[in-house]
Order: sequence, then structure tokens, then C-alpha cells
Amino acid sequence: MFDPPGGRPWLLYALLGCSLALNVVMVLDRDAPAEDEAAPVATAEAPAAGEPGAEAPLTDAVVPAAQAASAQPAVEPIAGDWSLARGEIDRSLSGMFVEQAGEDGEGLSQVFSRLFVWDLDLRRDLRKGDRIETSWRKNKDGIIEIAAARLHSQKHGRAIGAYRWKAPGDTFASYWFDDGTEVPHQLQNPPLNEYEQITSLLKDRPTHKGMDFKAPVGTKVVMPFAGVVTRENWNHGSNGNCIEVQFSNGDMAKFLHLSENKVKVGDRLNPGEVIGLVGNTGHSYGPHLHYQVEVGGKVVDPVDYHGTVRRKVEGVALQNLQTEIARHNALLEQAG
Repeated sequence: MFDPPGGRPWLLYALLGCSLALNVVMVLDRDAPAEDEAAPVATAEAPAAGEPGAEAPLTDAVVPAAQAASAQPAVEPIAGDWSLARGEIDRSLSGMFVEQAGEDGEGLSQVFSRLFVWDLDLRRDLRKGDRIETSWRKNKDGIIEIAAARLHSQKHGRAIGAYRWKAPGDTFASYWFDDGTEVPHQLQNPPLNEYEQITSLLKDRPTHKGMDFKAPVGTKVVMPFAGVVTRENWNHGSNGNCIEVQFSNGDMAKFLHLSENKVKVGDRLNPGEVIGLVGNTGHSYGPHLHYQVEVGGKVVDPVDYHGTVRRKVEGVALQNLQTEIARHNALLEQAG
């Protein structure tokens, strides 16, 4: 039999030592988190004993994302007696709206188209299968109003929305995109400093020779540029109270359907001076100003003649707008 050096069984001692070390490791490992377990994630520092909240420390469990989202308060839709019109374009925009809104469909189609006229030509840009979502109502005067309108455009590859909102300092609400840009353009050196909406552009109707501004009776009409008054109240049956001025460069402008004229022929006026008040006289279907520009005896588009600007809100105003848009969208997305 083999006798190890020194007469002791060293190999046996070595085996017994390894076995003892392995058992110690296994016992300690029971108290360590397994590799596929997530170690606890602290969401807040626990209060010390005796401090407020020490009796019920915050849980260190991680809330799943879906559960956290459902815990957030729902966005409250905008208030009001708004109706919803939603559908896909099959043959035409007006056809879709007639299907959704019945006898009000044609009028609703016109108001919807007016919102996007500055950026889209809906006669050419619409595709079969484009989706439309609109919240709308008739006001006490029977006029169709839109709170929000969305077009899911295949041509543009995105949803384009216009939302009614009153910017800080404005008298009237306007329509805005979600990035804070106002939907309608505004004339530079306009004949009205305040108005509700541009309801008609020169390009809308071949027989219409001007630009219509919807505004309450009594709204001040001002001189866009320096000039002299050349005529007033001609063809009163159609034009109502009206004023014609010649700008200092020789071009002409006409202001129709006024409730009151504030100037007389021969008056020389500076930019910004009040010349009359918005009315509903002559051949008019509601209070508005018809503004017409002529160069060399030919009617020209005020948009091209004046040029336009587009407003954009930022900071707190933009945050308020986007909050309002979320409320508009909550209404548009309600189950039908």
C-alpha cells in the first residue's frame, strides 16, 4: 500500500476540504438574487425611522408601463353640443359629408374646405380612402361652425389637423396647427385689424371680385395705405354704403357693405386712419367687409397685392394650445 510522505493521507484531506467549501458556497447562494431576477429598484429614498411616512415606505416594485399609462387622468374632451362627422373619401368630400351630416353636409363640406384653403387644394389633393374627422355644430344663427378638423392624407403621408383656439390678446378665435402655426394667413397692411375669419378669396369664385372679411357690425375699417377718397355710395342697392380710394401710387381700392362711412370725397388719408365701419348693407348675406383692389382698371388678388404673414405661438401659449388640441382630439376619438 502506498504510504504518503510523512505517513499522513494528504489526498483524502484535500478532497474533504473541497467538499466543505462547496457546501458553504451553496448555503450562501440561497440568499442572493437569482440571475434572472431583477434586483429591487428604488423609486424614492426611504424615510428614516420616526420620520413621517416611515410606517408605510414607498413600494420598490416597478409599475409596468401600460399600467402607469392607464393610471394617468384621461383628457377631458372640449365642452359643447358638438356633433361628429367621420368617414372615408369614396367619390367626393361633399358626398362623404352628406352621408354623415345629411342636409347640412354640403355646407359642412364648404366650411371644412375653407379651413385648409391656404395649404391644400382639396379638389386635387384628396385620394380615395383618405379619412376625415370633424367636430361641428350649427350656431344660434344657423351657421355651421367647426371646432376641429383632421384630414388623414395619403398624398402628404400624415394627418393634418386644424383646431379652433383663441390666442392670448386676440378678440376672436382662429384655427391653428399643433406646432403653433396659425392656419389662415393674414394680409400685410390689412383693411381690418380685427375680424373673425376670411370667408371668401378672389380665387374662390370667378364672378367674385374681392376678399370677404367676416366681422361684427361696427368693426373699424382702416386705410391700408395712404390715399385720397374718390367716390362713396355708388350703386347702393348692390354695394350698400361703400367707399373708393386711390392709393398714392395710383392703384384703387373699394370697401363695400359698410354700416357707416366716416370720410367724404376728397379726403386725404394716412395708413391706419378709420374710413368706415363694417356692416351688412346692400347685397349682403351677413356682416362682412368686401375688399377689392384694382391695378390699371383690372381686379387683382389682395393676397398677391399685399403679401401675407403667418403667426406662430411659442412658450406658454404653445403649451396651452397643445392642451386644447388634446381636448379636441379626445372628442374626435370618442366611440361613435
